[in-house]
This record gives sequence, C-alpha cells and structure tokens, in this order.
Amino acid sequence: MSEGLTKAAERLARELLSRSLTISVAESCTGGMAAGTLTDVAGISGTFKLGIVAYSDGAKVGVLGLDGEMLAANGAVSGETAAAMAKAIRRMGATDIGVGITGIAGPSGGTPGKPVGLVFIGAATASGHLCREFRFVGSRRKIREAAVRAAMELVQEVVRQ
Repeated sequence: MSEGLTKAAERLARELLSRSLTISVAESCTGGMAAGTLTDVAGISGTFKLGIVAYSDGAKVGVLGLDGEMLAANGAVSGETAAAMAKAIRRMGATDIGVGITGIAGPSGGTPGKPVGLVFIGAATASGHLCREFRFVGSRRKIREAAVRAAMELVQEVVRQ
C-alpha cells in the first residue's frame, strides 16, 4: 500500500475521531482495501464499525439487501448501486456515515459503456447521500488504490458539509 494512501487514512481517522463520527464501508471492486486501509490506523476502533465485501450481485442483494430490480436495471457498476450500498451499510452498521464503492478494476470486465477504471463511490449520512463517478487508469492495484483514496476524500467532503 502506498504511503500516500496510509496518510489519507490517518487524516480521515483523525477527522472522524475529532468529530465523534462513526463509519461503515461496503466494497465491491476494492475488495476490502478501504476497510483494511482504515483499520491499519491505530485507534480506528473509536470510529470504524463495519466493513463488508459484497463482490457478487448475489451478495449485494442477499447480504446488503439491495433491491434486485434496481440492481438489474442499473447494473452493479452504477451511481444508483453505490448509493444503495452506502445507505445499506450505514443502516447495518448503525453508523453516522456509510460508504459504498463499486467499479471495474480490470484488467478485464470493461465494456465500451462501462470501461475498466470506471468507479462509483457513494457516501450516506442521516441528511442524505452524495455519489460521484470516477475514471481511473492504471493497473488493477492502482485503480483500487485510487478508488480507496477517492472514497476517503469524499467522506471528508461529506463530513465538512
């Protein structure tokens, strides 16, 4: 893991802890990297409550409780799915913030409409949700790291609103 990603996790942890906010994460394409990066930070147990890797559509429906019709209509890699994942994990973790990350890390699996590197990240709070679309380039690992960093930056944006 890159030093920059570690520092981003430390900054986010400090911010969440200083505001007494809790967080849970639902991940697909990052495969637990966001939760792992955050839980590498000493003292994170004061803020991090739950992390779930829901890689398959079946897990998104069966574990997170996403609506199968919504998933079929929009696809696993969509803003709607990222937002639904964020809302679901926030509810499941009973946390202030829920984060949902879904995308195509590659090197295969992309299509012209949804290319490798396409990632959607959602953040949900009691007052609503925010979702962003990203297009990352590089190796599978670089795309996953970029998605985790973007998720941390999105949470900081949400926290400061």
